[in-house]
Amino acid sequence: MNSLISAPARLARRMLPFRRPPKASPLDMLPFLAVPASAIEVLPDPTAFRHELLQLIAQATRRIVIVTLYLQDDDGGREVLDALYAAKARHPALQIAVFVDWHRAQRGLIGKQKSEGNAGMYREYAARLGPGVDLYGVPVQNRELFGVLHLKGFVIDDAVLYSGASLNDVYMVRHGRYRLDRYHLLRHRGLADTMAAFVQRHFIGSEAVRRLNVAQVPATRTLQPAIREFRQDLQGAGYDVPRETLGSADVAVTPLLGFGRSDNTLNDALLELLRGTRERVILLTPYFNLPKPVRVVLGQLLRRGCEIDIMVGDKTANDFYIPPGQPFKTIGLLPYLYENNLRRFARAHRRQIESGQLNIHLWRDGDNSYHLKGLFVDDDVAVLTGNNLNPRAWALDLENGLVLRDPARLLHAKHQAEWAALKRHATRLSDYHALESPRHYPAEVRKQLKRLNRTRLDRLVNRLL
Repeated sequence: MNSLISAPARLARRMLPFRRPPKASPLDMLPFLAVPASAIEVLPDPTAFRHELLQLIAQATRRIVIVTLYLQDDDGGREVLDALYAAKARHPALQIAVFVDWHRAQRGLIGKQKSEGNAGMYREYAARLGPGVDLYGVPVQNRELFGVLHLKGFVIDDAVLYSGASLNDVYMVRHGRYRLDRYHLLRHRGLADTMAAFVQRHFIGSEAVRRLNVAQVPATRTLQPAIREFRQDLQGAGYDVPRETLGSADVAVTPLLGFGRSDNTLNDALLELLRGTRERVILLTPYFNLPKPVRVVLGQLLRRGCEIDIMVGDKTANDFYIPPGQPFKTIGLLPYLYENNLRRFARAHRRQIESGQLNIHLWRDGDNSYHLKGLFVDDDVAVLTGNNLNPRAWALDLENGLVLRDPARLLHAKHQAEWAALKRHATRLSDYHALESPRHYPAEVRKQLKRLNRTRLDRLVNRLL
């Protein structure tokens, strides 16, 4: 009887052109810093990134806080260390702290002979030039395989230089080759204070985070209780962002932290941004291995009629690619695994590719490599992040990102120029058949892929690498 009585009202709601007011997005509740659009600069290429980084270091007078996956023992890494020690010599009161992944810093390169890693260079510099540049190792997990420090952002005085790049020859365009990333300079004291305060509160204050440029470095096994406590702290950690009012010339900038499979603020924000797409999204990732929640949302957007652009590196632009003729190592399988993932995705969405609703762009520029990541949502939201948008970043690594909400579209021209520049070395995938067939892969690659597929280990590899 009750259902009969309420039926006319339900029928009216369906037939009449009334709409419930849209639900408020959780993103609308995020605190933000009001950063003038004029204080946000998009750097065009890795040469500009290197120049800006070295110039900011040379001009620093109060603080330098560098957080990166690694600072390599090569010409590029040494150039940065030389600049840091020179800055300290000019301004003895300058506070300098560099944070790198604990495990990555204490091993050699994959496939190379065993060594003490980059930490050996750090100790050599400290012994030769003295104190003043503190280099810390951050152990996000007990083993590198299960998660690394993937936080990004260089705070130098009141500026934040944000990029997914680490510090070595190829990221800094030494010796003729480069690895392309995104590079943004935000000159804003509040943002710089917020990002530096996080490091001070959660890294410096942890027993697990130890200096690497000292004579005696503790073994990882002795730090395991401290590492467990550090992980627990990170699970509930976040940036302390003030609540500001957005002016007509401002962009709302929110730094977000991501760590762990659940209650991951960055992951939740990325999914919410994607779900809220009205017309178009641009997704950048270096390794085509999207987490399942992201794949699901992209499928929903396509069914809603949204346009999607995805830019990914050609397998030859992957930093793990081994050209034919060079000795093969197992790590060289990864570009082929990613290409197989891309082929399956393109095949599943071939109708949308044909219609132009889905555009997959393959980036390649000679023997240079590709390391882009981030999002553009419609014309008013951008995400700067080091997150590779893969299962490892989604669940294991310590990540962060800057969400830029720009309702007045003050950055639209800059972002359009950035996207146009990125496409200069990219080709739109016309069909999944345009990708190299696995039948044509090198014999050793075919053999290893067949073994992985037979044992279903390819799924585990995709989750861990």
